[in-house]
Order: sequence, then structure tokens, then C-alpha cells
Amino acid sequence: MKSVVVGTAGHIDHGKSALVRALTGVDPDRLKEEKARGITIDLGFAQLRLGDLTVAFVDVPGHERFVKNMLAGASGIDLVLLTVAADESVMPQTREHFDICRLLHVPAGIVALTKADLVDPEGLELASLGVRELVAGSFLENAPIIPVSSRTRQGLEALRVALASAAANSSGRAPAGPTRLPIDRVFSVKGFGTVVTGTLVSGRVRPGDELVIEPGGRRVTVRGLQVHGADQREATAGERSAVNLAGVDVSDVVRGQVLVSRAAFTPTVLADVRIETLPDAKPLKHGARVRCHQGTAEILGRVAVIGPSESGKTAVVPPGARAYARLRLERPAVLARGDRYILRAYSPPRTIAGGVVLDPAPPRSAIRSQAAVDRCRRLDEHAPGTAEAQLAAAAIMVAEAGAGGLPVAALVARAAIGPGEVDARVEQLAQQRIITRVGDVLVVPSVLDRLKTSIVESLDRHHRDQPLSDGVPREEIRERLFGRGHPALFERAVDDLVQAGVIVARDRLKRATHRVALSSDEERASFAIEAVLRKAGLKPPDATTLAAEAGVSPAIADRVVKLLHRQKRLVKIDTLFFHDDALRALKADVARLKEGGAARIDVATFKERFGVSRKFAIPLLEYLDRERVTRRVGDSRVLL
Repeated sequence: MKSVVVGTAGHIDHGKSALVRALTGVDPDRLKEEKARGITIDLGFAQLRLGDLTVAFVDVPGHERFVKNMLAGASGIDLVLLTVAADESVMPQTREHFDICRLLHVPAGIVALTKADLVDPEGLELASLGVRELVAGSFLENAPIIPVSSRTRQGLEALRVALASAAANSSGRAPAGPTRLPIDRVFSVKGFGTVVTGTLVSGRVRPGDELVIEPGGRRVTVRGLQVHGADQREATAGERSAVNLAGVDVSDVVRGQVLVSRAAFTPTVLADVRIETLPDAKPLKHGARVRCHQGTAEILGRVAVIGPSESGKTAVVPPGARAYARLRLERPAVLARGDRYILRAYSPPRTIAGGVVLDPAPPRSAIRSQAAVDRCRRLDEHAPGTAEAQLAAAAIMVAEAGAGGLPVAALVARAAIGPGEVDARVEQLAQQRIITRVGDVLVVPSVLDRLKTSIVESLDRHHRDQPLSDGVPREEIRERLFGRGHPALFERAVDDLVQAGVIVARDRLKRATHRVALSSDEERASFAIEAVLRKAGLKPPDATTLAAEAGVSPAIADRVVKLLHRQKRLVKIDTLFFHDDALRALKADVARLKEGGAARIDVATFKERFGVSRKFAIPLLEYLDRERVTRRVGDSRVLL
């Protein structure tokens, strides 16, 4: 059964709630104060079955003090039921509610001339003319205007027919997208716990689903689900849903938060947007503090106009104009590319503008430039949600991410690509060589190409400057060349070079063609140093003495010792280098001790047996511990 959400709109006391009650038999004014004062203060809900259609009404308050509550309800509607009292015609809140619906791009609607029983035919005609003048050139220009009376029930059947026709033509929402339900009401039900309600903007919800409440990152599980008051196994996009949640207390959830799929959305405090100011609004100045309404949330923020301005002058967006801007919010919001939003003045609060989100997580770059305008224009070339727009936005955002790469998951919110479509869109761009996918990270091919070139050039320089070296430590070259880049991209570049036979990669990286080449002096030094250390056995000289005994310069001795150490012909223990032959002989001798019946050895015994001083005994015993030949217990070692 198709479900359509219809929101009321109109001036206070123009009969919105009475009309919903007459159509559905349900009083949407649920609060005691609403009944006492006779006005709607918060959102009310009711439903109507029209054949194979279900119409879910969201009744909003008409008083100017409660416009923020009206906005929370208007964000999720498919059709608007604009109510205008025939005895008063168009009033200030009629205009503001109509402007809000127009800025939110509500696709269609119906006009109900309420209280038709209070005026004569001439009065109805005058009220109709006032409405036609208001909606001229808008989405309601050709909408039916139906005189109704909630008291006498005049016109209710004609209104039902009009609602059924408009609902049948409604395009609906995107069930293939990520789960996203802006929360407009939170309450507790005895025996069940926390329940949140809202209109499912995209995706599906099923009992057992593990979701997240953002902002806040609180993980929850769906216990149960109702759609239009009946238990259901699934709610799909476009349906008003009540979701029973486990893992959260009612005090931890507020209107304005959003129930979403895990890892699909990251709360943001910056967004690049297109702004459309109302014709009767004051000029919107760069840096103006505003109230930003998106979904069911109201968040304070500031507007930064994008683009160059005349020297010494504050940039402004004139009334009735379009411009690009960056919203800087004072607390995080859950935004996605293509979201509609409303801006109201900070004080006095009145609707001044609206628009669409182009990028919910823009790079922190300069915006007072023509390049920033051009970027927004490219993002604005295609309607968000189309394949062309998704591909174009993804290409722009991956290029901007540079060496840091763009997580694949970010495309859901930033490029408005449904989770089920992400892989296909990425593959399209990859086949065109526009992007490269590395695991869960996206990058433009030129980043990897430049990195591979840098690695090869760096290794060439290293081998030229240090011919005895067998390469550069892997982490050292990553930090030097790609320290701010994503580690997975560095590993991909290394793997590509290895596969191409250009480099050899283990703990160190080196050119595949590199061979350690000793000069004649270094060759002689290598033999001499090994001879000195073999002769020294377990009592090797320090570096200065070693160079002197080998008859080579300290610089050559240092290079050759490092080479022999990398080749594992020498072993470094503390600051001393021992020949590997001497240490292998030591381990064999200790093993023979155990075979002879000895179970332990202490420092004094070790010194006496091997003829070394404490200077050599302590580090050698610690070496044997590390090699699992001995194990220290108290002041002695157990032979293993």
C-alpha cells in the first residue's frame, strides 16, 4: 500500500487541526495546553485511508512563535495542504508557511479554503483570488482550491478526491538509500521503552536492525516497528514510522537527532550550499548569524558568502537572489548532498532564505575566490541524485582529497549515492581512469603515479649516496615522502613497483637493480674488521679501537660495520659488535654445559669460564636470555 505524508500549512486559527479532525476523526492536538488554548503548539499526527492509499497527516502550528515546530514537520512531507480561512484570506503566516514549502521544494499540494460556511459566494471568490495571487508561478499555481467547512462538512468529499489524486501522482522516496529518519518526537511506552517517530526520508527499517542516533554516535537496536499505528515487519522510505529502540533512554534522545544506518553519515559543522533569498527579505550579509533548519533540527550558525568581493565591502546576497555560501554551524548536524534547508533570521526570527546542500563536508579551503565559486557551480550543474551528478561530485571530491584519499563510505552523504550503488559508481569512474580504488579508499591516479616516481627517485639518490646500503627502511621512506597520505595508498604504490620489477620491498626498500658494491679500500676493510672481531671473540674492541686495529679510517670502518651488521655477519649487543661466529660458539659451549649436568650459571661462573670481565659478561648473558638459551632467575641463569 502506497503511503504519502501530507503536511498542513497556514495561519493560526485558519482551521488546520479542525480540518484534519474532520477528515480522519482523530484530534491532532494531543497536548493539554493545546486543548486549553485552542491552538496547535507542537506537531500533531493523524491518518486517513483512501482506497489503496494511506495519507499520513502532519499537523503543524500556525502561530509565528512556533514556526520552528512547523519546520520540523514540513521537512518530511510529500504534499502540502495549504489552509486559508475564507473569512480572512491570506495572512502573514500563510505567506511564511507557503515560502517555507516553496524553499523546501515540496513537489505538490492542495489549497483548502476553510470556514467556507462563514462567507457568501462573493467572499469565496475574493479569497480564491487572494490565494491565486499568492501561489502564482509556484508549485501550487495549478493546484485545486477547494472550499470546505469542518463544521458543516461541506467540500470534504471533494477534498478527499483531490488528496487521493495528488497522492497517487506523488513520486515517493528512495528505499534504496541509507536508512535515515529525522526524529520529530520521542516518548516512552510502558513495557517497551523508548520510541521515536518521524518520516523515513530514505532506506528501510526492520526489527533487529542495528542503527545509530546522530549526532552523538549512540548505537541502538530496533525492537519493534509501527507504521500508521499498526505493527509492521518493515518501514520503507516515505512512511511515517514509530520505532521502538533498545540501547537508549528516552532522556538521551531529542527532536533534531536522526536515526541512521551505521557508517553512512558523519555529523558536520560545515556545509557548502546554494542559497535562495526571499524577495521581501533583507540583504543577507557575509557572517550573518542565522537559524538553520534541516530535517527536524534547528541549529544556530553563520553564513559565509562564497566568492570574491569588492575591496573594503562586505559581501551580501540581495533579496530574491541566488548565491553560494558556506554554512558554519555551532553544533554538528546530519547533512547529505541534496538536502533542502531553511534559514531564518536570528532576531527577530523570520524566514529569509532556503536552498540545497551541495557538499556536507567541504575541504577547509579559502572561499573568497573565484575558484571556490567555480567548484560550487560544478557541484550544482546536475540535480543531486542523478547518475551524472553522483559521478561528477565523486570525481571532484576524490580529487580534492589528494594524498589523504576519500573513504568509499563518504560517497553516501557527500555525493548522494545510495549504499547499493556505490560500488557500481566507483567502478564506472575507475574504468575511465578518473579514480583508483585501494581497498576502502579512493584516490586520483596521478597521486599514485607521483608517489611511485618519488619512491624510485628517492631510492636512486640513496643508492648513489650510500652504495653500501641495501635500502631505506620502509617506514622511514613513507614518513618522508607520504607522511600525510593514507598508509594504504603508500602500500599500493610499493606493491605496484614490486609487481613491475622496479623495486624490492621487505623491511627495507631498494631498487631491484641495486647491488652492494665495495670499493677496493672497503673490501680490504671488510676482511680486516672481520679478522679483528673473530680474533677478539667475546671481548671485541670499541669502534675507535676497531678502526685502528683494522688499519682503516673511522668513516670507512663505520660504513663497513653497518653493512656487515645488515648482512648478519656481525651482531650488535649494546654498543659493541661481536662476530656471529663467536656468538654461535658461545651458545654451543653453554649447551655443552647443560649436557654436562650444569643447571645454572651466574655472572662469576660465566666470567671465569669464558675469561671475560663484567663489561662483557652482563650484555652477553642478556643476549643469551633474548636468544632463549638461558633464563634469568634471581642472580643466576637457568640453562634452557
